Amino acid sequence: MDAPHAEDPGAHREQAPQQPRSAGRTITELQETAVPYDAEATPGPGPSPRRKWPGGEPRYLGLALVGCGVAMLPWLVVLAKTLPATTRVRHWSTAWVGLDALEALGLATTGRLLLRRDPRCALTATATAALLVTDAWFDVTTSAAGTEFTTAVAMAVGIELPMATLCTVLAVRSLRRPSRDPGRGVRTRW
Repeated sequence: MDAPHAEDPGAHREQAPQQPRSAGRTITELQETAVPYDAEATPGPGPSPRRKWPGGEPRYLGLALVGCGVAMLPWLVVLAKTLPATTRVRHWSTAWVGLDALEALGLATTGRLLLRRDPRCALTATATAALLVTDAWFDVTTSAAGTEFTTAVAMAVGIELPMATLCTVLAVRSLRRPSRDPGRGVRTRW
């Protein structure tokens, strides 16, 4: 409230004592407008310390994931010692066509989201990059010696890995430059 006007001499006596307002808002006003601990955080870069995580704190989830990764190491040794060097696969062509179809869907979806300036393009770009690296790995490691191997390496180096790198760079840039305006979407240099 403002100071009483000179026209009303009794207004000063009717006012209740208040806290000094020199610092702007009072402590009570700040407490009333404070965001509760469990409220959803405003969108912005990086995780918010106020967001509640399902199943406990993010630290415990991170430790659990690291533990799962370490626990897989003995399994990798078992696989390396027991898997046969060659094998016949019943649905070989279905597996490869399915993988390439997922890559095509990922690239198209990432492109569409990028055109719409939708920040979710970081998610599809990341998934598509992982699929492209996986495709390059299995193309090279499962190809027969000779021209098949040369073709697999050429496709990995010339197409799949550069596309994976492009998708990764797009994802990282999209995460680093979130839009301040929710209607504007993601800002990139492209």
